[in-house]
Amino acid sequence: MATDKNKYLENVLESHRIRKEQDLLNKHLAKRDAIKEEMEKHFASLMYAPFNSGSLAKNTAVNTKFDIDLMAPFKKNAFGSSGTLKDMYEGVYKFLYDKYHGKEATVRRQKVSIGIEFYPDADGHIVKVDVVPGRELNQDEFKDDKRLNLYVYEQFGKIESGAEHLRSNINAQIDHIKDRATKEKDSIRKIIRLLKVWKINKGFGPKSFFLELVTIKAFDSLDISGDLWDKLKTVMEYIRDKVKDVSLPDPGNSGNEVADTLTDSEKADLSNDMKYMLERIEENSDNIKLYFKVNPKHPVKEDAEESTYKIKKDGVSVPPPVRFG
Repeated sequence: MATDKNKYLENVLESHRIRKEQDLLNKHLAKRDAIKEEMEKHFASLMYAPFNSGSLAKNTAVNTKFDIDLMAPFKKNAFGSSGTLKDMYEGVYKFLYDKYHGKEATVRRQKVSIGIEFYPDADGHIVKVDVVPGRELNQDEFKDDKRLNLYVYEQFGKIESGAEHLRSNINAQIDHIKDRATKEKDSIRKIIRLLKVWKINKGFGPKSFFLELVTIKAFDSLDISGDLWDKLKTVMEYIRDKVKDVSLPDPGNSGNEVADTLTDSEKADLSNDMKYMLERIEENSDNIKLYFKVNPKHPVKEDAEESTYKIKKDGVSVPPPVRFG
């Protein structure tokens, strides 16, 4: 029997709901709060209150792989009147390294963040928190304009390491995803989550922010309608056909080209990935299970949809409200 692609994808989303890993999420939030408290204590008046960013803030996370992104906004003169963005980045790295590395976690430099990975606890759970240092553009203006400069530690697509011009507004990025998802009745979030599931199963791929923006660009550029599979297929076709030349301005700073976070060869690989998947799924609907996998830890019963149908008094069954998101 051919796979019902739409029903299957809904099951994939259900199996990847964050609430199914609530204990692990709570541990992430607790570690985030502890790091936030330590940073505020150490840097005190040199910084503004750290805040959530990333997929959890945008409600696009999946439960097979997630971490906490903690934005750490610093004041313009936090590292001296002549301090550079590199000074800021290295100062935060040193503090976190001295505080956690080798004691309860490993701490490492990443592209624009500092990754803290805590050792497995008694339940075998591993908590990851990425701290992203940013510095306000002008002294005492962050509270009003929310703009920050980030430091690029290592090559980031076409953005060279050491770059000190990666300027953005993280709050605007979060609001952009939330606003567009609301207008599309959450279809955008569903597609983003499915693309993340594909990327996680593959083992590597574009940053989540890239997938978020290219999905929104597809919805803005095309008439995307139909069921979940129809919408996912259309977005995949858009990526296949347009990713090599697409422009993805950062909603937090139109001067940032998020498409540049991929090299030309990485864009070509992504286009080929979409082409190959679409062809295989077209050949055999069962192949969708190879690329968009149900989380085996939280499988959805094949007859779950049928068992949850409600029976009206006249004997006609009707499907329940859509619960996935």
